[in-house]
Amino acid sequence: MNDYLNKNFEFKVFGLTIENFSVFYGSFLIIWGVIISFASGSESLTSFIPSILGLPILIFSNLSIKFENKKKMFMHIVAVFGLVVFLGGLDFLRSLVMGSAFQNMWADTSKVMMLISGAFFLYQCIKSFIHARKNKNLSD
Repeated sequence: MNDYLNKNFEFKVFGLTIENFSVFYGSFLIIWGVIISFASGSESLTSFIPSILGLPILIFSNLSIKFENKKKMFMHIVAVFGLVVFLGGLDFLRSLVMGSAFQNMWADTSKVMMLISGAFFLYQCIKSFIHARKNKNLSD
């Protein structure tokens, strides 16, 4: 009965558990970095930053699914990488202030994507942690 209750009261984002949403988000970042790197013809490793940050999100969210007893630890690691994505996206504001926004369209597009999606992802992670804390008694 407790397993049934836990599944029904589990935090969801777009109908996905936060772990599955994190798998989706990590995959999205990886694919984004690869597409932007090839579309821009960039020879710089920095164009792969979204992919580099998406990889640990993908790995640790999959580990949280596979090792349920370590889910809390793995999802905290995922959230830290989500924070790094958001902070990396904040670099766009520097370009905006300096008046050089979108001089490099591909890089600034990636930064805006990281800023917005990272903020949303981090917000969902925090909401998930709050939800888990509030509903801790249901799982006991």
